[in-house]
Amino acid sequence: MSSLRQTLDALYESRSPQHLANDPLSFCHRYADPADREVVAVIASAFAYGNVAIILRTLESIFTVLGPSPRRYVENFDPQAGLRAFSGFKHRFNDGRDLCALLWAIRVMIEEAGSVEAFFLRAHDRAAADVSAALNGYSAAVLAIDYEPVFGGKIPPDSYFPFLFPAPAGGSACKRLCMFLRWMVRPNDGIDLGLWRGVTPAQLVIPVDTHISRICRYLGFTGRKSADWRMAREITDSLRRLDPLDPVKYDFSIAHIGISDGCDGKDSLHCQGCPISEICPQLRANRGKNGV
Repeated sequence: MSSLRQTLDALYESRSPQHLANDPLSFCHRYADPADREVVAVIASAFAYGNVAIILRTLESIFTVLGPSPRRYVENFDPQAGLRAFSGFKHRFNDGRDLCALLWAIRVMIEEAGSVEAFFLRAHDRAAADVSAALNGYSAAVLAIDYEPVFGGKIPPDSYFPFLFPAPAGGSACKRLCMFLRWMVRPNDGIDLGLWRGVTPAQLVIPVDTHISRICRYLGFTGRKSADWRMAREITDSLRRLDPLDPVKYDFSIAHIGISDGCDGKDSLHCQGCPISEICPQLRANRGKNGV
């Protein structure tokens, strides 16, 4: 356990501006105002699925339109003008209507509660072990907003807007929502933002994507195969044994072994330079398969 912690601590310390530049969180760092950063984080995390290069290109196109103050833009957001401005928008499943629904949701959250954090905290129990119930309540509340100004009625069946707000109750790993919370809640360490105070880092659940699920299986943090909410909690429980007050501190570093460093679990030559090669059983397995 001590060797594992030492390796992950060294990995945490090795995070760099180059890693951040290859991450949707980088868009938050463009803005000095915390109110802008919160709005940018909601949008950037929502569309953080798929190929990284495409994600960054999508976000660039959005924030070019939103201008120097995304918070001011959403406070004054007019859905009909937005539908015209984003008529050609497309990010995999989501189109311009879905983006406008997201901007409308942020506007409503701010109007009703003063901030996205205050809206989220309506569903959060400060004494809860983690954010499971809070995410269920938050996603339900966002999807219950009246989207008639965007869709002309209820959210239509062909819209993928609900995809942006999954819930643990449905079994989803809620990767993008957990990532958003990590950005907001963890202390400002040059990567995460530390803007929210109503949720503690100890309550966070790790955002599980393909990189986290694969590498955390290598490290023995989970035995599960499906990247679902149960896997997310199992990995988080394992990480709590390393740092009970901040279990997801290693998320960014572990994920970027795949995102930025190219780990695919197959190439033993690439494994030689991997920062976790000394503790990763997959390197030994790859050597055996390749006769190394």
